[in-house]
Amino acid sequence: MGMSNLTRLPEFILLGLSSCPENQKPLFALFLIMYLVTLMGNLLIILAICSDPQLQNPMYFFLSKILSFADICYTTVIVPKMLVNFLSEKKTISYAECLVQMYFFLVFGNMDSYLLAAMAIDRYVAICNPLHYVTVMNHGRCMLLLACSTAFSCLHSLLHVLLVNRLTFCASNVIHHFFCDVNPVLKLACSSTSVNEVIAKTEGLVSVMAPFVCIIISYLRILNAVLKIPSAAGKRKAFSTCSSHLTVVTLFYGSICCVYFQPLSSYTVKDRIVTVNYTVLPPMLNPFIYSLRNKGMKQGLEKLISRMKFQMNRLSTTNSNKIRGA
Repeated sequence: MGMSNLTRLPEFILLGLSSCPENQKPLFALFLIMYLVTLMGNLLIILAICSDPQLQNPMYFFLSKILSFADICYTTVIVPKMLVNFLSEKKTISYAECLVQMYFFLVFGNMDSYLLAAMAIDRYVAICNPLHYVTVMNHGRCMLLLACSTAFSCLHSLLHVLLVNRLTFCASNVIHHFFCDVNPVLKLACSSTSVNEVIAKTEGLVSVMAPFVCIIISYLRILNAVLKIPSAAGKRKAFSTCSSHLTVVTLFYGSICCVYFQPLSSYTVKDRIVTVNYTVLPPMLNPFIYSLRNKGMKQGLEKLISRMKFQMNRLSTTNSNKIRGA
């Protein structure tokens, strides 16, 4: 479908992961399950940590109040619209909605990146400087890290959305993707995208790689400290506290580098599949990777589930007594 003027036809068509009609319902079921697991997992983590005084430390501050919340928002920006499109014949999104989706996707994606760096710093202090952990990772510094992460993410996202908004679209309005990502939208522009590409390769590279470099430095220092631990059991315990974080970092940054830091002309259909690795999978897996392998988190979840069962049994007993009394 042609698009000669955005004021006359202010919408895009999202092609999705597959254009085959027989694939739409299975994909809908798959991503609906993944989305529900993401919501339930992250909400359980938030409730467990907020209700357990023993989990009130910087690691869980980032994990519960920030990372889980950001993951819920991150996936909600993308998946609900994708689910609707799986069951719709007309897979359209308005120009304004496309820019809004792009903005919040970049905001929460960047927040995830900075939070991964903050958690790497937290692990570094906990392993390399445990006696001063409470002093170094105090509430004030945690709030400062959060404020800086949020501010940088919002400014970075606003810059890229404003640069997209200045472009002219006149060739096609079909986005070969399942949401309004920057590169697929840029491919539709008939005006020059050189400024966008330069900014992506400079400011975008710095924005993504700065927290990644912070993570690398933190883990190099952690590795140096762990190698000095005399006992094998001590080394295993130290490494086990970092393995889950490193797994998510590898998945998140590896996928981003595969998709974004390549020439715009080489952006292909395969990149849609790779994008799932850092848009849908990490928010779903984070509650399991970060929390269920953590002893303190397991205990917090067990306490929460016990309280929920107690309240449900109490409510059931109360209702039964009311029915008998009636």
